[in-house]
Amino acid sequence: MKVRVTVMPKIGVLDPQGKAIGHALGELGFAGVGEVLTGKVIELDLAETDPAAARATAEAMARRLLANTVIESFRVEVA
Repeated sequence: MKVRVTVMPKIGVLDPQGKAIGHALGELGFAGVGEVLTGKVIELDLAETDPAAARATAEAMARRLLANTVIESFRVEVA
């Protein structure tokens, strides 16, 4: 079963890469770009066939390894 985990910085956490991208977009002439946040997307192919169990497994993976839950939040999507 395909699972996608999206990890993003929590609100209020400094994101220097996002700031750099936002600045570069302005320098390239893209006006009107507000705050830019960078994150990561992890796609997993799990052997699990039950969607609820796949979600629970992916959430456990995110809490233990994929996201630093002190400064990042995550979202799990099951396909």
